[in-house]
Amino acid sequence: MIAAQAFWFMGISLGVGGVNLLLGLFGLKLKAASLLATGLVELLVLAQLVITVWVLISGANPAGSLPEFFGYLLVALVVPIGGAALAIAEKTKNATIILGLAGLTISVMFLRMFTIWFG
Repeated sequence: MIAAQAFWFMGISLGVGGVNLLLGLFGLKLKAASLLATGLVELLVLAQLVITVWVLISGANPAGSLPEFFGYLLVALVVPIGGAALAIAEKTKNATIILGLAGLTISVMFLRMFTIWFG
């Protein structure tokens, strides 16, 4: 895990989650842009997986528990997909709120992965 990358990923997922949450609270229904933004968050999690594998192969190890780190990473891979599936099934303003909560959840998970990696 790279520190600067972790903060960028946290910031982007926090922004996506916050905007989607606000849109949902203002009563806007699900739009393609909200789903695409959540797809971006999923791509960030996939990028985190690739970066983590690359860093581990190069010999670095986390300060904390590696299984715990991968547990967070694997759950983070599922959250945006599950949120998007639930949002597509819902189709009301709650769908956008669901995507917002998924983005905010991923932001917290990135923070936790950062804490596990760097101690």
